[in-house]
Amino acid sequence: MKNMFALLAGLVFGLGLIASGMTQPRKVQGFLDLAGSWDPSLALVMGGAVAVGLVAVALARRRGKTWDGTPIDWPTATRIDRPLLVGGVLFGIGWGLAGFCPGPALVALASGWGDAAIFVAAMLAGMAAHDQFQRSA
Repeated sequence: MKNMFALLAGLVFGLGLIASGMTQPRKVQGFLDLAGSWDPSLALVMGGAVAVGLVAVALARRRGKTWDGTPIDWPTATRIDRPLLVGGVLFGIGWGLAGFCPGPALVALASGWGDAAIFVAAMLAGMAAHDQFQRSA
């Protein structure tokens, strides 16, 4: 049952990304192009997602467990530290250059978009490099 909820959530998320055009790098880059022909549609999609997320988190906090009865393990970290800031900057640079973030890139990859394959390969290499760096630190 847990996998069915995950599959359903993933399908709804992916369909939402496709319907909103967020799997198209030019939409993301148009949002980031403040000096050119700025496209505010990403802000509207993000605003809608945040609104839905706020309601979902409020309901989940009240319930204390997932729909299949699994207790929710909420994150406890609250500090803004150097690794978080560096990671955010690297994420933003990659997002701006490629026009993808991880979720939409995976949806675009599943849709057969070749540029997404390059991004996902680079993302996986970056994750492996991060893990290697963490083990050696």
